[in-house]
Amino acid sequence: MKIKRSKYDIAVNLICLILLFGIIIYLGVNWNNIPDQIPGHYNAVGEVDRWGKKGELLILPIIGWILYLGLTATEHFPQIWNTGVAVTEENQEQVYRILTNMIGTIKLLMAAVFVFLSVTSASAKKLPVWFLSVFLILMLGSSVFFIIKLRRAK
Repeated sequence: MKIKRSKYDIAVNLICLILLFGIIIYLGVNWNNIPDQIPGHYNAVGEVDRWGKKGELLILPIIGWILYLGLTATEHFPQIWNTGVAVTEENQEQVYRILTNMIGTIKLLMAAVFVFLSVTSASAKKLPVWFLSVFLILMLGSSVFFIIKLRRAK
């Protein structure tokens, strides 16, 4: 089944692309100003627990693009999704729309996180103490929100 793109889908994908291209441009423009040693890993409270070479910064946008492209490809094949509810002729479009919105929201959150991590690491700063909890709340909260909507769509 082909799902028609909603305004939300278009907006989310556009923002994701802006973020993912933006971080590549940011790193390219600022490469000479980035310290040779940057945070390579953070612990749960945002403190640097490993330092690495600035070349490691390239890993974040690469992973971000791989996740974005993988999830975007997955959006185009709703028949392979494990929906958790029985998909019928009557609810098929609604179920697939809810799941497409959930995937789009997850893509947006992941793109934003990779941009934030890239900029923070390029600045050789520690992560804010609130980062992990806010990220988890947003990711899990949005997933729960869409799962509840999905359950009501039966």
